[in-house]
Amino acid sequence: MEVCVNNKLYAVQPGITIAALLQFIQLSSDKGIAIAINSQVIPKTTWQQQVLQSADNITIIRATQGG
Repeated sequence: MEVCVNNKLYAVQPGITIAALLQFIQLSSDKGIAIAINSQVIPKTTWQQQVLQSADNITIIRATQGG
């Protein structure tokens, strides 16, 4: 199935979770990241259980430090 992550299409296995997607795209989920699926913010506490659906539009926002 395909999902769109920050306007880029990825082919992923059906049943993939947010946590597994982050590993697949090699993005650390330690801290400073917010995720929304179809414009709905997903709490980090549910990333291990939240299963993605085909054609989901995922937005990943990474906090940056600057001055």
